[in-house]
Amino acid sequence: MSRSAFLGPILILLGIFMFLKGDVSFSTGTIFEYFWPTLFVIPVGIFFHWMYFFILQRRGVGLLVPGGIVLTAGIVCQISTLFDIWHLMWPGFMLAVAIGLFELYWFGGRNRWLLIPINILAVMSLLFFAIFSIGSIFGTLFHNQSIIAIVLIIAGGLMMVMRNRQSY
Repeated sequence: MSRSAFLGPILILLGIFMFLKGDVSFSTGTIFEYFWPTLFVIPVGIFFHWMYFFILQRRGVGLLVPGGIVLTAGIVCQISTLFDIWHLMWPGFMLAVAIGLFELYWFGGRNRWLLIPINILAVMSLLFFAIFSIGSIFGTLFHNQSIIAIVLIIAGGLMMVMRNRQSY
């Protein structure tokens, strides 16, 4: 693996971070504060995958379960840390387990019984992502409760007027 293949993504990540955070002064503490998942968690997940694919020549399929979980959890933590959206990203930890089990299913013996917990965890995770993301968007758009109250009153009134017109 060449040095540019390793340093390229790191420089891109650092540039995006500097662009988004503008006023942050860089020190060792700042780098560890914002990039601890990239420095410590994600490499462990990549290491497990590297062991399975290159060292063990696809014989130790059990390495993919912790590898998938740790890699996905590291990505979730990195996104959450950079954008401070822990309250939206927590379902990613359920998705991490689903991804680890899916890798076991895909590269292992394709045991169909693994699809039950994989689907349950994936659907729950995506459902929670959707619910909390939509709730956050509506919370941002309609941060004033009086606007929602007015909309509900108007909608209720229109429903009553329309119902009365259909009765005649």
